Amino acid sequence: MDRNTFTGLFLIMAIIAGSIYFLKPSEADLKKEREVQHQDSLKKAGLAKTTAANKTTANFDTAKTAKVDSALLKMPFGAASVGKQEFVTIQNKELLVKLSTQGGKVASVELKNYKTFDKKPLILFDGDKNQFGLKFAAGVANINTNNYFFTPSVKELNVAEKDSGSVTLRLSYSPTQYIDYVYTLKGEGFKLGLTIKPTGLDAVIANSSALNLNWAASLHKQEKDMKQERQYSTVYYYNTDGDVDYLSEGKDDQKSISDKKMNWVAFKQHFFSNVLIAKNSIAKTDISVATDVNDTTDVKQMKADLSLTRGADGTFPLEFYFGPNRFNTLKDQGHDLDKLVNLGPGPLKYINRFATLPIFNLLNKFNWNYGLIILVLTVLLKLVLSPLTYKSYLSMAKMRVLKPEMDEIKAKVGEDNPTLLQQEYLKLYKKAGVNPLGGCLPLVIQMPIVIAFFKFFPSLFELRGQSFLWMHDLSTYDSVIKFAPISLIGGVDHISLMCLLMTISTLIYTYFNNQISGATGQMKYIGYITPLIFLFTLNSYPSGLNYYYFLANMFTFLQQYLIKFMVDDKKIHAQIQENKKKPEDTKKKKSGFSAKMEEMMRQQQQVQAKNKKS
Repeated sequence: MDRNTFTGLFLIMAIIAGSIYFLKPSEADLKKEREVQHQDSLKKAGLAKTTAANKTTANFDTAKTAKVDSALLKMPFGAASVGKQEFVTIQNKELLVKLSTQGGKVASVELKNYKTFDKKPLILFDGDKNQFGLKFAAGVANINTNNYFFTPSVKELNVAEKDSGSVTLRLSYSPTQYIDYVYTLKGEGFKLGLTIKPTGLDAVIANSSALNLNWAASLHKQEKDMKQERQYSTVYYYNTDGDVDYLSEGKDDQKSISDKKMNWVAFKQHFFSNVLIAKNSIAKTDISVATDVNDTTDVKQMKADLSLTRGADGTFPLEFYFGPNRFNTLKDQGHDLDKLVNLGPGPLKYINRFATLPIFNLLNKFNWNYGLIILVLTVLLKLVLSPLTYKSYLSMAKMRVLKPEMDEIKAKVGEDNPTLLQQEYLKLYKKAGVNPLGGCLPLVIQMPIVIAFFKFFPSLFELRGQSFLWMHDLSTYDSVIKFAPISLIGGVDHISLMCLLMTISTLIYTYFNNQISGATGQMKYIGYITPLIFLFTLNSYPSGLNYYYFLANMFTFLQQYLIKFMVDDKKIHAQIQENKKKPEDTKKKKSGFSAKMEEMMRQQQQVQAKNKKS
């Protein structure tokens, strides 16, 4: 290659490199592109946020419509299309609700007796991201009451404990034709009644026997861990057949339901919910949920388009529940609202609902610290399961006593023929009267309970904000060490001390369990891998859950230590030798599982023999 050619190639490479460097998108451009992609996702779910351009247009339109002209006044509800937003405050012992004259809607809700994780007022939602409007056709106009101005009957209402009160917001079509939103509130409780009363509008509103309601809310962050709060937040819905279901908790989701009528729809967060109950049922339901990953103040955006059915008196009776996801509190509200608390699928739900929860509620009556309640709950559970623990230990002790004979068989048969080796092992088990699965079955029986607790503690409202030892909040993780997020392990930015203690106790338990069972080879080390995996998995889970698992390990140590004095290896060995001397017909009948195992191994041995011959 001559000098000119080399120089030309060098210049071309320099131009390409410079172009890549100078023309690459900036971090701001990349962030903008990610935001655009997310907005596309929100649009698909019907939850797109108002952009700056849209806000400018909206402000311009408001300013323009503020100039009342005769054409606007002649439109249906024209006089109500302009006005100034004002707020009506209604409150009782539990709730402070602000109603907006624009849309006649619930503009914000504060739970007076609760605080956020950082001790600020707990406001479920507020601001322009929230909508509540009836959609209908009136003449040539398509009306959304969320954009129109209502006239309130009072400016403020404070309801005493034993009293009840109401506020009416009216959207006028004419002096004798209007829509009333009648809000009712008792002195105590988390419910806010809403009765929608159209008057004289049957000839104005098309298909007035049903109204379409658009309800949307962007729910504020209340808890310490945004990731965990989003994990347990989504839209729940409950039909008139008594079935509850919910949208995805881990991704944007939407669903349209027209084959069943709904009783209520809930915008559920981890520990608080906003529920809309339709006393006359909901004929059609379109719901969606979306997450703005760049938003650090709001958990999720939820939306419900509902077709409301009119009652015999011409009204649409509704009811809101704004309150905690405490099982007993929800149960007291009726309408099966307690099904908002996810106690696990299938049998796990029944274990938690009819066993774990009643015991927990009983212990809760003693007004103990929740750390102590978890301790007593663990002790009671271990006592109930102690017969299974004993059987498991005894079975593992028998296998340990048989290990020398199993090693002899292994040396005799060799490891080249695993099918024959397992067959010889089964013969030994049969002669000795030992069930090789005896140590596993009790553990398998206990597994549903262990998994049930995995669902129980994260859903337990009572642990929220409760401290024990160094753990300031048993409903979330305890971070004794904080560091920069590590993307390789899911963005972990802390180490939970209780999770670390739980992991160490599990490793120690695995070590002693291997000593009891006499595990060797790969089986000996597999048990050490699982706790290390759970260290990263449970690191961000509630410290109350890790505390329970830690206690369970400790009491298992204690049980095994006590059982050790009750189990004599020499007596077990003598009993096994006696069993081996008994005639076959005097021994227990072979189980169906053992017979199938032997038959399967025989078939495998025959196949291997044929393969060797060929």
